[in-house]
Amino acid sequence: MVNIEARTETLVTPILERHGFELYDVEMLKEGGGQILRVYIDKEGGVTSDDTAMVCRELSELIDEERDFIKTAYTLEVSSPGLTRALTKPDHFLKSIGKDVEFKLFKPISYEDNGKKLSAKEFVGILRAYDEDTDTVTVGWDENEMTFPRTDIASIHLWIDF
Repeated sequence: MVNIEARTETLVTPILERHGFELYDVEMLKEGGGQILRVYIDKEGGVTSDDTAMVCRELSELIDEERDFIKTAYTLEVSSPGLTRALTKPDHFLKSIGKDVEFKLFKPISYEDNGKKLSAKEFVGILRAYDEDTDTVTVGWDENEMTFPRTDIASIHLWIDF
């Protein structure tokens, strides 16, 4: 069986290189009763709707040429990862060290802050470190710092205080 995300990365990479874009992520999701193949692209200065439309057209043509590439009905979407982009790959974490993040754990943890015992599973802090060898994320706020295995983190996104 073909890994749809990996095959899509292989197909889209030359398109992105030709136009000066970077591949941020690819995901195949079930949404609203259908399948969505979502490709996130980025570039210095941001991505425009014309950029995403052009990449979508070119990628769609390549996927159509490989008729057996995707066996089920799907919708192809190409978009920017956005300002509050999800961090899903080691490279995402390494590029985001020092930035504010919002993260959610699968289960709450107990911790102490200013002498108070607290329990929570959602936090906002600064991404202080990422260790590729142990696949751990260190997040801090004020004088506090916590390190979590990535497998304990349900989601982590860049956070912007509007």
